Amino acid sequence: MQNKLQELTDKLYNEGLSKGKQEAEQMKANAKNEAAQIIAKAKEEAEAILKKAQDDAAELKSKTENDIKMASSQVFTAVKQQIEGVIVTKTLKSVKEATQDTEFIKTILTSIVSAFNPASSEPVALEMILPADKKSELEKFAQEKLASVCQAGIDIQFSKNIAGGFKIGPKGEGYMISFTDKDFENIISEYLRPKTRELLFG
Repeated sequence: MQNKLQELTDKLYNEGLSKGKQEAEQMKANAKNEAAQIIAKAKEEAEAILKKAQDDAAELKSKTENDIKMASSQVFTAVKQQIEGVIVTKTLKSVKEATQDTEFIKTILTSIVSAFNPASSEPVALEMILPADKKSELEKFAQEKLASVCQAGIDIQFSKNIAGGFKIGPKGEGYMISFTDKDFENIISEYLRPKTRELLFG
């Protein structure tokens, strides 16, 4: 009886031990699988984080380079415009001074009146508008010198609206040719800007 009890006890012990070992091996295998999955997932997440960081860095680098190029281009354009502006402004200052010069105005007026009244054609009556602040300097010249060139007569007016230069045209025709300081400035400015840019920057 004692032997049978011992056999039964040993059998139960061995079966329990075997089952425990199996369960331990299974738990160990499960733990290994879970650990492998955790490691794989961690690697994937680390790779994704690294890729995103690399993409963000590349995007930031591209944006920075583009911003620098744009800023450089804007600075270069601004500098070109300032250089053009200085040159054109200095030139226009000389033009403005010329249109204020009484002797220069007299010379131009004489040439234009002569062109309207060539010796080979009928005299043309003219009307002329001169700067009001030049009246004392130009009135006598216009009445004597220009009137002698223009046999058909000249109607002379003085206007405060003209700061420099003059306007002239055939009398009664409804139009006048403008040679004011503003006209000269506009013409020369339009010509000088592209020419200055071409000379300076090709």
